[in-house]
Amino acid sequence: MTAAAHGAGAPVTANRAVTVFGAYGHTGRFVVAELLRRGWTPILSGRDPDKLAALGAEHPTLELRIASIDDAASLDRALDGAVAVINCAGPFLDTATPVIEAALRARVHYLDPAAEQRAVLDVFEQQTQAARNAGVAVLPGMAFYGGLADLLATAAMDGWPQADAIDIGVALDSWHPTAGTRLTGQRNHYRRLVVSDGKLEPLADPAPTRDWTFPAPFDTQPMVALPLSETITISRHLRVRELHSYMNLAPLQELRNPDTPAPVASDAQGRSAQRFMMEAVVRNGTELRSAVASGRDIYAVTAPLIVEAMERIVAGRAHLSGVITAGAAFDARDFLATLAPEHLQLECVDV
Repeated sequence: MTAAAHGAGAPVTANRAVTVFGAYGHTGRFVVAELLRRGWTPILSGRDPDKLAALGAEHPTLELRIASIDDAASLDRALDGAVAVINCAGPFLDTATPVIEAALRARVHYLDPAAEQRAVLDVFEQQTQAARNAGVAVLPGMAFYGGLADLLATAAMDGWPQADAIDIGVALDSWHPTAGTRLTGQRNHYRRLVVSDGKLEPLADPAPTRDWTFPAPFDTQPMVALPLSETITISRHLRVRELHSYMNLAPLQELRNPDTPAPVASDAQGRSAQRFMMEAVVRNGTELRSAVASGRDIYAVTAPLIVEAMERIVAGRAHLSGVITAGAAFDARDFLATLAPEHLQLECVDV
């Protein structure tokens, strides 16, 4: 893959205002910075007036709009005049529906970085027709978990009309969770889903384990099945008989330890030192194809993923309307190449 300029060939919209709901959160701050870097004007929004004011002090030229999911009128005010809203306020089981409904009333595009399977599935099942009627795009799960795996699997399919199996492997060298990640884990009590025999089915209990051999430096890792929102998004547009996702064990032990600290910035961009690798392996008969992405900080990399998607949607470069997935809406290889090598290192190969 080769790198491409951001938004190459796309028309520039006159309206550069994008509401970021939950702008003061860990991921929200990365999204605000990425929007500013690309020449957009974030409207800073959220439920906590003190946190919003503190963020506003760092960006005195940006507008602040307090909004709550319990107050539809406040959400309408938060989205007024924007071309899109990026919802960074989890848990998305609670926030996605009210913010999407506000986006549909305002007829603005909606994106979020939800990892929760149930939240993303609810969006597809409950909002598809309404989004089409409003003429806007709704893209849930556009993040490291969800969108990136969807793009990698689609790139690895490379035109195959169907596959026997797609396996997603995630390796992290550490995981210092944010407060939002911990809150989502407490809120999300739904049974996880996989694709088995072509249908969404509950994950086996106990969750399956296996070894996975990644490229260096992760090499062979003990893994456990951990399907997230990519299961929902991939299953909406790729024909696959078996779809399973795995993560290495060490970061999950950190995630489950209440004493593990939150991430700490280790560079000028605010990224932590965490390293990641994600591989999508697609099997069709005896043929195998693989797409691998690696980089730094799963929270930070979500910002270029979701902002790139927003730019393409606003510029009319998404292939679909209504509730969409990254793999179906965009040219997966072109999208990933646009983020390389600044945000991701990428490789697609026949195994």
